[in-house]
Amino acid sequence: MLQDFVRTATYHRAVLQNRIDFRDKVALDVGCGSGILSFFAVQAGARRVYADEASSVARYAEMLVKNNHLSDKIIVLPGKIEEISLPEAVDVIISEPMGYMLFNERMLESYLHSKQWLKSNGMMFPTFGDVHLAPFSDEKLYVEHYSRANFWYQQCFCGVNLFSLQGVAVEDYFRQPIVDTFDIRILMAWTVKYPVNFMDTEEEDLHRVEIPFVFQMVQSGLIHGLAFWFDMAFVGSLVTVWLSTAPAEPLTHWYQVRCLLRTPLFAKEGETVSGTVLSVANKRQSYDIQIVALVNQTGFRSGNILDLKNPFFR
Repeated sequence: MLQDFVRTATYHRAVLQNRIDFRDKVALDVGCGSGILSFFAVQAGARRVYADEASSVARYAEMLVKNNHLSDKIIVLPGKIEEISLPEAVDVIISEPMGYMLFNERMLESYLHSKQWLKSNGMMFPTFGDVHLAPFSDEKLYVEHYSRANFWYQQCFCGVNLFSLQGVAVEDYFRQPIVDTFDIRILMAWTVKYPVNFMDTEEEDLHRVEIPFVFQMVQSGLIHGLAFWFDMAFVGSLVTVWLSTAPAEPLTHWYQVRCLLRTPLFAKEGETVSGTVLSVANKRQSYDIQIVALVNQTGFRSGNILDLKNPFFR
């Protein structure tokens, strides 16, 4: 992730261009990893940074802090933010809690949990995020994904008939969201935006995220699924800096995510397609996603149930 130039440079710019929000302040870096955001906060003038990291990577963050002679500024706190204790309230919280489709990995909940240490007039970097979704048409992708189950058509694989598992294989493959990038010309309507304000949102709000949508089709054709990406805003006292994972923007390690419908829907230009995307948090640090889509003029309906924890990297 450090080598994701768009990600790292955007965070660096958001912090350094809002030095006033960090100068002589106390910051909390949630899920600090290598501690790079903590270093940015110190570069902006932070008096102290508490760098929390739940994984074993915390020891490497400590090595970097020590070797950069910043042990008096950055205090690495191994452990989950939900389980540790801070000696003081903080002025600003900084984190990189985003996963695929924004919500995967459920790190956002830890980010929101950390607000218990934030002063009443404190700030959060990032401040809010927008999830974008749009219908797409991609016959090649649909056929390619369906064809992944062709192996199970074999009726004599080393003397064994595999055909009875072909249907199960198709179902399993279609439960996989597809992580890749694409040409924006495959999009068939303007996007629907779902905002999440981290200053106002609570942890439990992310246990069940329902996104209703209504698309007015700008071209006719088969809808093979929905495409997702997100933007993040760092709202500082001086400037607001945006990080976008949109398909028309420079590529990031988040790419974009596409969720196929089990059966494509045909819609004409000018028709409306409505439905919902329901994401329910699970114990695998991810979400089960249920998509329902309806062409209002014809009544044709399709959908899918997907496992965000098990994406297909294309």
